[in-house]
Amino acid sequence: MERTWRWFGKNDNITLAMLKEIGVEGIVTALHDVPLGEVWTREKIHDLRTYIESYGMRWSVVESLPVTETIKYGGPDRDEQIAVYIESLRNLAAEGIHTVCYNFMPVLDWARTDLLHPNPNGSSNLYFSIPEFAYFDINILRREGARESWAKFKTLGPDGKPNGRDILKEVDALAATMTPEKDHALVENIVIKTQGFVSGNFKEGDEHPVELFRQLLDQYQGIDRDQLRENMRYFLSAIMPVCNECDMYMCVHPDDPPFQILGLPRIVTSREDIEWFLNAVPDKHNGLTFCAGSLSAGAQNDVPAMAREFAPRTWFVHLRSCHVFPNGDFTEASHLGGRANIIDLVHTFEREELNRRDNSNIARLPMRVDHGMTMLGDEARGYNAGYSFLGRMFALGQVQGIIAAVDREMDKPFHQPGFFD
Repeated sequence: MERTWRWFGKNDNITLAMLKEIGVEGIVTALHDVPLGEVWTREKIHDLRTYIESYGMRWSVVESLPVTETIKYGGPDRDEQIAVYIESLRNLAAEGIHTVCYNFMPVLDWARTDLLHPNPNGSSNLYFSIPEFAYFDINILRREGARESWAKFKTLGPDGKPNGRDILKEVDALAATMTPEKDHALVENIVIKTQGFVSGNFKEGDEHPVELFRQLLDQYQGIDRDQLRENMRYFLSAIMPVCNECDMYMCVHPDDPPFQILGLPRIVTSREDIEWFLNAVPDKHNGLTFCAGSLSAGAQNDVPAMAREFAPRTWFVHLRSCHVFPNGDFTEASHLGGRANIIDLVHTFEREELNRRDNSNIARLPMRVDHGMTMLGDEARGYNAGYSFLGRMFALGQVQGIIAAVDREMDKPFHQPGFFD
């Protein structure tokens, strides 16, 4: 697999020179300066592509070309926004970029409640507490019907079975300990620090993020699981002709976390969901970003089995792993541990890559490590949440070792960039 890295553009504190030194071959990025819903011009794409190539790497994957909320909920300007999206796809393909990661998650791109949860070794990681998120929904967001929906929520233990957890009891106990400062920190973690650099819906400095959040939720009134699925099918059907024309590979990112939250439908959470959208638009250019972390956070998912089943329609791989606690909360695990079984996944995707040698646009299967731990001072260097340098470099070293061992077993050539051999 091609070793790639998510880089947030020329203003990222992590430079391309740093990435070249640690063995990165391809860059995963986006035009972060283009406002949500506007065309990505060929000129801007060309400028960033050539800048990346000047460091001896390529722009391997777009992550992401955002799907606007109006496309997701089927607003009156949906077709206009799809036309904008198609023009951006054409411009990307004209610049030799043929893989686009996107998501179809309503409002929230991804969610965590604690961005620096302590690990036993002194580093920290991202963490999702179900009661803390429910507290945000009930007591801060004050969504209509929130308490009733959390009363029905069934948490799963690591075995994938309901564990009988009483979420409302924990929410009420938590409420007795919360302060305005703690409420503010929770809003920052859920709404601003995890969304501002990826979704375009929120940004640092928003004066009323909770009110904006409510307004976005209101747009999904009446949108259930079936309707959101239909809206996804409509979007994919509309863009597939240009994807075939330009050989553009679309790969949806699974929902994170992979279960229902905020009263919103989540439609890429499980094997059944993935099977549905692949069959709904049965075109090879309609594919999957296999995010092992998102999928392993769902105790219902057998991640290695899903990789084997969906590898032929996987165009991008995120290698990370989650640990699910007995109470159903989850955190990022070591890239050698957790529920994902990354060693097994590397076997699967290294074999799959051999089937793609006839098409130069997909001959290498891009892979990036994801959500590394925060370690050795990373927290003071201004990195985006989950996207530390040293933590991800540590994870990349682990994964490169796995790839080298698997390739030797397969008699597949392995090369470590940056060395003479």
